[in-house]
This record gives sequence, structure tokens and C-alpha cells, in this order.
Amino acid sequence: MRLGGTVISRRSSGLDGTVKGNSGTPGEPAATLPKGISTDAILESISDGVFTVDSHWQITSFNRAAEQITGIARHEAIGRRCADVFRASMCESDCALKHTLATRSPVVNKTGFIVDASGRRTPISLSTALLRDAHGTVVGGAETFRDLSLIEELRKELSGRFQVGDIISRSPAMRSLLELLPRIADSDSTILIQGETGTGKELVARAIHDLSPRRAGPFVAVNCGALPDTLLEAELFGYKAGAFTGANRDKPGRFALAHGGTLFLDEIGDISPALQVRLLRVLQEKRFEPLGGTRTETANARMVAASNRDLPLEVEHGKFRQDLYYRINVMRLELPPLRARREDIPLLVQHFVQLFNKLQGKQLQGVSAEVMAILMAHDFPGNVRELQNIVEHAFMLCRAGTIERSELPRSLIPMSRTESSPGKMLETLQVASAQALRMALERHAGNRQAAALELGIHKSTLYRQAKRLGLTFPATDGRHHR
Repeated sequence: MRLGGTVISRRSSGLDGTVKGNSGTPGEPAATLPKGISTDAILESISDGVFTVDSHWQITSFNRAAEQITGIARHEAIGRRCADVFRASMCESDCALKHTLATRSPVVNKTGFIVDASGRRTPISLSTALLRDAHGTVVGGAETFRDLSLIEELRKELSGRFQVGDIISRSPAMRSLLELLPRIADSDSTILIQGETGTGKELVARAIHDLSPRRAGPFVAVNCGALPDTLLEAELFGYKAGAFTGANRDKPGRFALAHGGTLFLDEIGDISPALQVRLLRVLQEKRFEPLGGTRTETANARMVAASNRDLPLEVEHGKFRQDLYYRINVMRLELPPLRARREDIPLLVQHFVQLFNKLQGKQLQGVSAEVMAILMAHDFPGNVRELQNIVEHAFMLCRAGTIERSELPRSLIPMSRTESSPGKMLETLQVASAQALRMALERHAGNRQAAALELGIHKSTLYRQAKRLGLTFPATDGRHHR
């Protein structure tokens, strides 16, 4: 095992205390450890996780740092296959230890992630080495790994980017919402997500499921606005054979299919008052009856509801039951529309360009300044989904290089020559940039460093852009308090 340029030799049953030279080959003079210090003591003192496996991939040692990083006790790890303990991103298809044992070449600082005992994904870098006995025979492998969580968080801070699941943002409003998700995911309480169409309500629901103790169970989504009442009732609760004409066999409903997992009811504000009554009963009693059934079944699914309607207003107008609203409104999340977080537009454009490059096998570099100006000036009534569709539309037309104005949907391009002139586009981009800078400074009480961090730029870049746009800074920096 390579530690600090040396190779520590270990028999399959444990370390034998022999430290060989850099090559680790038999016949070389062995260095001796100071009296009273064992190799076990060295392994216990380092901050990197270290474990060893024998030729059958069973773990033979597991140090203190490995316990801390994985959340798995040593006695639970030793004797088990390493893939069963770590559940790492590369265990099945790209195992670093397997590569080392097959090629006799070490792997150094390879990045990936492991899933710890609580189900949290932990980013790591790992290195591997062959494990030889005192005679130089390969008897297994050794791996060291380092927790990169802090480094990853710092990288996100420096880039101004925050991500949970498939949701990315640098907007302070979105960030405060996303930081709530790990805490509310631990509960089984019902959550209500409100926001306009296309803001990503299902992505938030999936992120809650993936962070919850029910992550191993199914995530089942139902669009309540897409089905008429009779079909929606059968879809939710299922039916028994003979319940109605054409029901030739039993069919489980979405509540049954989501057993042990999460049921996402999208556009819950569209269901009829009659079905609202039945849904309320299921939420209160955690039991339901399939159509045509005589036996009550248990509902064991966490419910996340979503709506693009103003449900309190719907309650006031008598279109949504007040008791059902209070039942689903245990925790309410409000997703802001894209026009209220324009600072996310460049980040989302970059994300979608990378996504479609992978899906379509292209290597587009991004969008031109003129296209970005058009996007920044657009109100996006369809929100993030509309932006994704715009980028996908442009990908079908753009062969290489950057996406230009002519490759945008025609409905998005200003019609008059005055509006579509390069000068007008540049002016729009400058106005959007000035607005983003001004709002960031206001949010941080004039703190230039914090504003630059939020925008994902260096402090000196913020000064240059402010000067170019004619912005003036507050008299005092927000870091100083009188």
C-alpha cells in the first residue's frame, strides 16, 4: 500500500508491520518502523480512509477515517465485499481496484462518489495499490479515499452555483428553498409545491424523494389535470375485475404502486370536489378501497402535491376544499418564476447546452451575446421548460460553433428592425447586467465581495463591469457596520 511514497506490505489476515522501499519488490532492504509504532497506528492516525481487500474482494481492514467518511462501523465492513459496503459510482463498471489488480498499475486521485450509511452521496478522490505479502506475492489490493465534500461546497460557493438533484441555480431565492429540502425530506409529512407551469415542481418533488428515507421505494407521479374524474379515481385507487365494463382483471392504483415510496400529485387544484373528499379521507386515515373492492388497503406512501393555481384563492372561491388544503399544506414551497430570477438564465442555458451536446453528440460552445441578450429580455411565460425547448429548437438547426439569432424560434425574435438591431440587443444585455449587479449589491447591503460571489465573478470583474455600466457603489462596504 502506497503511503507517502512507501509501500506497506500486509498479509491477507492483516498488516505484518513490514515497510518496504518505493518499488515494493522482494529482496530490497526493508525499512523498520520506530519501536512501539505499528502500521495499524499509522493507518489510524491519518485523515484519509484506508481499506484493504483480499483476492475474493472481501474487506480485511478498515481504518478510523473510513468509518467516519462512510458512516459504517469497522466490524460491519470487515468480511463483506467492498462493493456492498461502498456502493460507489464506479463499483460496477469502473472499479479502480479491479483495474489495479488486472493491470498491476496503481490508480491515483480518481474522482467519484460513495453512498454512505444514511444514503447521502459523498464525493471522493481515491488511489489504489497492490497488496503483497512478505514474499512479494499479490494477495489483494489497498485503497485510500478522501472526502471531497468541503472542497465541492467551496467550489459551488466560488462559482455561485447551487445544485440539488437536477435543480441548479445561483438565485438567492432558490438557494434558500433548496437548502430546506434535506431537512424536510426526512419527514413523512405532506408537502405542497406551488409555482407556475414549467418552474420545475416535479424536479423538486423528485429531489425530496431522493433525499428521503423512502429513496429506495418508487417515485410515482400523476398529473391530476390530464384525466377526467372517473379515470383519475381508477388511476389513483385502482379497481377490481368486474368493477365496470371492460375491467377484466384487477389493476393496482397509484397509491398501491407508490407503496413504500413517494406519490406526486401534480396539478392537484384541478380535481373535482367529489374526488377531493375521497382524497381527504385517504390522507386522514391512510387507507383506501379500490373501485369495486370490498377490502380496505393501507396507503403507505408519502404524498407531495403541486399546483400552478393559487389554492388559498381557490378555497376562498369555494373551488377547493378548505379541509383538504390544510391537510396538504403542512409544508409549503413556493417556486419563483424564471423572470424573477433572471440571473439563472445564463447558468441554465449552459446546463442545457451541455445536456443536448451529450444527447445529440454535438460540441456546440454555447450561445452568442446577441442570443443571450434576447433570452435575458424575454419574460418566459413557460419558465424553465420554455427555455429548455428554446435551446433544443436551436440545437436542431445549429451544426457547430455557437447558437446564433437565426436559430432561435421565430416567435422569440423581435420583428422590427429597430428592436432587432445589434445595438438594441447590446443595450438590452447591458440593462439586464446592470440590473443583476444592482440587485446583488442591494441583497448584500453593498458588500462587493459577497455580491461578486453570488454572481460567480471575481471582485475585480464586478468593479470593471460596474464602471462600464455606469453604476456607483454605496458609500460604505456592507462588510463594515457602524
